[in-house]
Amino acid sequence: MIRLFVEGPLARGAEPETGPEQAHYLAHVMRVRLGEAILLFNGRHGEWLAHVADIGRRSVRLAVASRVRPQAVGPDLDLIVAVVKRPRLETVVEKAAELGARRVLPVLTERTNAGHANPARLSAIAVEAAEQTGRLDVPQILPEARLADVLAAWPAERRLMFCDEAGDAASACVALPTGARQGEGGWAILIGPEGGFTPGERAAARAVPGAVPVNLGPRILRADTAAIAALTLWQAVLGDWRP
Repeated sequence: MIRLFVEGPLARGAEPETGPEQAHYLAHVMRVRLGEAILLFNGRHGEWLAHVADIGRRSVRLAVASRVRPQAVGPDLDLIVAVVKRPRLETVVEKAAELGARRVLPVLTERTNAGHANPARLSAIAVEAAEQTGRLDVPQILPEARLADVLAAWPAERRLMFCDEAGDAASACVALPTGARQGEGGWAILIGPEGGFTPGERAAARAVPGAVPVNLGPRILRADTAAIAALTLWQAVLGDWRP
């Protein structure tokens, strides 16, 4: 069944209208018919069953019938990733949505050699991934920031899984359980650029309150692979993949 993210409120009897892009997707790509069932979510009110009530030239009207699932969110997990070339950054955002990250923050590091992030494009990718994976919220794409500024303002209650490619950190499988604290705030995962962190950035990341340096194995990983590996490890050890 088609799942669609909508911005407006969802409740029994609501009739959210789709915008031109969603209407084109429903009418011309998926070729929906009148009365066809669709699942809707908005990140606030759970998942709802709706039916196609009208198909127009530039919009498709949907009639909301009943709630299928109450609202739920995953773990409080951020992904902080150095800006890399566009295709790889888009892959990172897509996989972060699939793997349950709540927020994605692109950062500029001293060795960043790619252009700036495109937040509108990244947000659209996050929405599409959320629709496909069945999650009830969409990861927030935060405005691009300088890594130095992010680390300087780090909140003491938040833990940082610092993926340090230098190789002298403990394995993530060992370091994460050791670094976990009962009743703490959320977590973030920090992934560097293709050229790696500078010595100053490594020192700054290790110095923040709640930093947990980890290594991701014996091989050097590209930034997109490292992000996927780190999210997977965190979810398996501390997140909602646990039994």
